[in-house]
Amino acid sequence: MNGSTLQTFAAECAQDLPAANLEHPFGPDWEVFKVRGKVFMLMTEVPGRPVVILKADPDEAHALREHNSHITPGYHMNKRHWITPEGGTGVDDKLVRELVTDSYLLVVSHLPKAEQPVDPHTYGTGTRAGR
Repeated sequence: MNGSTLQTFAAECAQDLPAANLEHPFGPDWEVFKVRGKVFMLMTEVPGRPVVILKADPDEAHALREHNSHITPGYHMNKRHWITPEGGTGVDDKLVRELVTDSYLLVVSHLPKAEQPVDPHTYGTGTRAGR
């Protein structure tokens, strides 16, 4: 998967998530996906390549970076809590969907329960995820 395809697919995944919104608070060059006002994914172009930046559990982010050279610390973000998957070997549709969903659920899990659009512990597990 190349960078442009990665951005297109990641955006499609994000738009499928309940209460996810696309905003451009930093201008037209940055696409920022939020849930209830909290950022879970950013996309932009850096010199020569499109990037997707996602929130991740620090331990999981470390493991992902250790095992996949196409996942680097979050571009212009806290390197412990954000990752930047790039197009390349091992970064396929399944992984991208999982990373986008995990980022979304990580943010949802920190929202007040009354503001959570889904149950972050059951969403996507085949059980009744919505409320």
